[in-house]
Amino acid sequence: MVYNFNLGIGWASSGVEYAQSYRASILRKIGADAKFVFTDLIVTENIEHLTKNIGFADSEILWLYTFFTDYKTAPVSYTLDDLKKTFPTQKYTYRRDGKTGRVIFPGNNNYYAVYFVDEKSERVHRVEIVSGGYLIRKDFFTYGRVFTEYYAPLDNKAHMYLRRFFNEDGTVAYEEINDDGKVMYQFPDRLLCSKEEFVGYMVLRLGLTKKDTVLIDRTTGIGQAILQNAGKARVGIVVHADHFSEGNTDNHNILWNNFYEYSFTMHRHVDFYVTSTDAQSKLLREQFLKYMGVEPDVYTIPVGSLDELKYPTVNRNPYSILTASRLASEKHIDWIIEAVVKAREKVPQLTLDIYGKGGEEQKLRELIKKLGAADYIVLRGQQNLKEVYQDYELYLSGSMSEGFGLTLMEAIGGGLPIIGFDVRYGNPTFIDDGKNGYLIPVDEDTPQKEKIEAVAERLVRLFTEDDLESFHEHSYEKAKKFLTKEVELKWKNIVG
Repeated sequence: MVYNFNLGIGWASSGVEYAQSYRASILRKIGADAKFVFTDLIVTENIEHLTKNIGFADSEILWLYTFFTDYKTAPVSYTLDDLKKTFPTQKYTYRRDGKTGRVIFPGNNNYYAVYFVDEKSERVHRVEIVSGGYLIRKDFFTYGRVFTEYYAPLDNKAHMYLRRFFNEDGTVAYEEINDDGKVMYQFPDRLLCSKEEFVGYMVLRLGLTKKDTVLIDRTTGIGQAILQNAGKARVGIVVHADHFSEGNTDNHNILWNNFYEYSFTMHRHVDFYVTSTDAQSKLLREQFLKYMGVEPDVYTIPVGSLDELKYPTVNRNPYSILTASRLASEKHIDWIIEAVVKAREKVPQLTLDIYGKGGEEQKLRELIKKLGAADYIVLRGQQNLKEVYQDYELYLSGSMSEGFGLTLMEAIGGGLPIIGFDVRYGNPTFIDDGKNGYLIPVDEDTPQKEKIEAVAERLVRLFTEDDLESFHEHSYEKAKKFLTKEVELKWKNIVG
């Protein structure tokens, strides 16, 4: 079994959760049994809705808080009619507004606040019970009551002092005692005095053997508990971001990323590390040897793959450029816009389509309007781009930090050359300078104006001097190592 450990998950999941979901699909394809363990307490949603949303199967999910019960990971099916059967009296009034309802009982400020899964169904995720104007309890449901929080008034606020977790038959599996944020876990046969001990007990109860593999995607608050209780299982650390601070590193000392420092210092208890690019794997090995005097096993496994290469069914749109990302400041879409406008002075046929959504959208619209570029620069919104890349001639990236870059991978899978900055680790992975695009040298002191001018200059060069067809072919050739069958083989070599 392959156990994958993470902290939490949400509707707007990070790249870590998407990388795990992708890994789940690969492990299924190679026939490796896998579980994905989440250790954060999630109360505003049913965890099943969140995991299913990005592609996990219910049978693959282990949630720390239900692990010690007989409740299975499942969607919410508990209904308002089920709740009504538990009412203390049948004298009440009821009203509903969208996803929330209120059941009002006789007396002074006694009611249930009911939170539904959505605005249409009567499936109930949780209920807040108020008596005499005071919150006294919250019940949480899937196909039954999974757990309850108990409250008491303290300093004019509702103070949660106990969580009780149930089995399907209503018996108590264990309790979480909360004293102003300090937690203890009471089981029939033991008392655990911290969240870390709680996680460690879960790992111990998994009964890991040398046939099992443990992959830790996030170690914060759980890494030590896992390593202490993993037994003879093989343990791997998955590195999802830049692993060190360059500005705080010199020839004698290195400052590791806080998220990885513990797992790096505990290298004696870690069997291997996984990064998503060869460049990061090489650098990590070199730094381990230089600063720690050890040579750990470091594997490169991409966090995504291509099922197939995508070729245009008709001719590519001439002089067409696209970029795709969250519309966030760190993606520097504004630089891309300004560079295309400047390059149009020499190549007036250029067009740019921008795919994605985000907080910078209005700002970018205003910039396009200000520059008079609305006729050839268009915000296309969020779309599935799998059948889109091959219609364009070039992909443009403005990011100064790209650990891997799924859109970069998809771009070369559609035969696109790429222009981007020469920054770790994604761009050098997908761009061979002068062969399928350009890597633009930059450092922290490079003025923004110079960066924009450099992008514009490469745009002009690519569309006026280069052999675009050979660039397309080189991208296709680079993309072959990211085909799904190649990534499957990499995981199979690790997990068997």
